[in-house]
Amino acid sequence: MALLHRPQSPALRHVSRETSTPWPGLALAVGGALGAWCIHHLIPAVPMLTASVVLGIAVAHLPGPRTFVRGAGRTGLSLAGRRLMRIGIVLLGLGLGLDQVLRLGWATVAMVVAVVAATFFGTLWLGRRLGLPGDQPLLIATGYSICGASAIGAVSQVSGSDEEDVAASVALVTLCGTLAIAVLPIFQDPLALSDPAFGRWVGAGVHDVGQVVATAQTAGPDALGEAVLVKLMRVALLAPLVAAVAFSVRARRRGVRTPSGRRPAPVPLFVAGFLAAAGLRATGLLPDVALEWAHTAQEALLAAALFGLGSAVHLPTLARTGGRAAALGLGAWVVVAGVSYAGVMLTV
Repeated sequence: MALLHRPQSPALRHVSRETSTPWPGLALAVGGALGAWCIHHLIPAVPMLTASVVLGIAVAHLPGPRTFVRGAGRTGLSLAGRRLMRIGIVLLGLGLGLDQVLRLGWATVAMVVAVVAATFFGTLWLGRRLGLPGDQPLLIATGYSICGASAIGAVSQVSGSDEEDVAASVALVTLCGTLAIAVLPIFQDPLALSDPAFGRWVGAGVHDVGQVVATAQTAGPDALGEAVLVKLMRVALLAPLVAAVAFSVRARRRGVRTPSGRRPAPVPLFVAGFLAAAGLRATGLLPDVALEWAHTAQEALLAAALFGLGSAVHLPTLARTGGRAAALGLGAWVVVAGVSYAGVMLTV
């Protein structure tokens, strides 16, 4: 896959030179995450991570806060989008029950791998054919094929993507995933899907874990259990995908050192942390209360990171590619729904 590290986009050239202290921006990111949590609890249909991106975009375009976001707060907001994202992804591994994934059976595992591969490469090809700028095709393909905003954030850490590309991709993927909650249950009866088969279809085709739960629960506990297991299998593929992207980037920058003088790591540290966390979860040593606290911390960190990314979006620039991004979102939705349906039918 062709991955290019682009210079800062024109939409971000107006941002003032970053200040030396990150604390004001980090405080705003934390406040944004708290605001997203409040919105989610007032309107449960709105995912917390989606609300975080929207709030970040809104704050960046309000006349008063806009100056702070582009000036004194930029360092901290950018730091949230990078460092807090990585910590949140490591904690995501604690939600991955590898023992449960292995119980799915080899036929289902092969089906999930095929769905992820077809969705990733199909969306990547379509995005480039539509002429989407920068790394948006790569990031949207990642979000559709693995686990939405979390996967986009993970890949962006190794691809060197612009904040604007990341935020635009997250917004599109979370919007389409949210729409799936209302749309997919309509097709259960016309497609002659039993409750467990519907759950597998949802787990293989819906992006974010929360969206999978919200969609599958409409068909009952059997559907929900199958959906979560299949979704966990997709999440397990996050690490090899990020490692492959990192390897591609490293190959393109062979001989290029980081500002600290070191060569880029072949496998990013946060990916190793993700795998270590998943392995720790599989041991069964962690009590349920610890896993619950880790899940809460993971959501809070990812929400703050996505608020920081959303604050980097420049809507006038985004609007110039809005039609093509919407076409990619619809096309990718058809691809993942169609391929996952075929996979479920072959494995039931």
